[in-house]
Amino acid sequence: MVKAHSLLYAIYICLIVSIICGALLYFSNLYNQLNLYYNLQEELYIQNQSVLNFALGNKIVPAEIEQDEKSGIEGSFETKSYGLLSLVLAKSYIANDTVSSAHFVGARNTNKNAIYLTNLSKSLFYSGTVKLVGNNQLPNTFIESSYINNELNRLTVDGKNSVSESQLPQINPDFKKVFQGMKSEKTKLSDIENLKDSLFYNSFFNPTKEIQVKSNLANIIFKGNFILRSDDSIRVRKNAVLEDVILIAPKITFEEGFKGTVQAFATKGIELEDKVTLNYPSVICVFNESGEPSKIKIKKECNIMGAVVLFGNADNLIDKNIIEIDEKGLLFGDLYCSGKLMLKSNVYGSVYTNRFFKKTDSSSYDNLISNIEINTSKRPDYFISIPLFNTKTTTYGVIKKVL
Repeated sequence: MVKAHSLLYAIYICLIVSIICGALLYFSNLYNQLNLYYNLQEELYIQNQSVLNFALGNKIVPAEIEQDEKSGIEGSFETKSYGLLSLVLAKSYIANDTVSSAHFVGARNTNKNAIYLTNLSKSLFYSGTVKLVGNNQLPNTFIESSYINNELNRLTVDGKNSVSESQLPQINPDFKKVFQGMKSEKTKLSDIENLKDSLFYNSFFNPTKEIQVKSNLANIIFKGNFILRSDDSIRVRKNAVLEDVILIAPKITFEEGFKGTVQAFATKGIELEDKVTLNYPSVICVFNESGEPSKIKIKKECNIMGAVVLFGNADNLIDKNIIEIDEKGLLFGDLYCSGKLMLKSNVYGSVYTNRFFKKTDSSSYDNLISNIEINTSKRPDYFISIPLFNTKTTTYGVIKKVL
């Protein structure tokens, strides 16, 4: 005879077993759903990368992409300009799930020119230790020595020297278009929602926001799709954080110790104080069509990854448009100067100028370089230069992922 309490215990045990079995089935179902979700997300990310590769292979020319019949995932991309850079906005999607990405892209540069010095004046001279790796186009194929500091002269040239033309290669028309205006939404800083305290962010999938800023840019963070403009001048303090933003003003100054990633465009001048670091891909550009002087001044121990450009002046105004780069710094990229250039830091890339010059305490010398290295071989194959020239190319690559 079964006792009543034994039957009650059996019911409890069955109830507990059923709860456990139900929980196991529930968690098993959750695991399967989660596994399906992550597998789908993985396929979406893979398809998104395929969309990007398709865009690069198609030279970022818009085109339709066929649907993946096996997975049912569709993909699309669009391209737009952002300053001097090109953006590829890629999407892969199915039902309500979408994966998006944004990349700065550019054409791979096969140019191996170390120096292009126009044939407007006398030959190129050197003093001290000079190393040139790459081809050189000069007023004269012979580089002459000059003794100005009573130091030993040593010249290393690894490349071919040829005679240059009387004008620099024509710069990419997109440089001038930046100064003529870019498509953007003008807005007030107070109308932009900041995520945390002084952090302002705008996705590259949104329209570019253009903000009028005060002359002193300090204690603030801008990341993404912004144009910061001033009708007078902008001084960027070292405690400002700027990532992938565009600056436009007649004059722009970066305080000593500043670090960031910017495209800076001015009409009168740009100055980098000591130990400024501009990360890849950054641009320093002055466009001057007037008869007034303009200048890019880069002081000691500055590192720039991208391009330094001064252009727009006529040949008879070369002496009024100047780039000065002090010692112990590095330009990892290209330099274009339609005026005259005093170069005291190394360049891992190419230099284009109408005239070199060097100043000492007692004198000034035209077309003289001293104690520098201009080396195109130290610019690796994966490095994609800012497009100085509008040249045909066969391959495109990713400069930076920005989303």
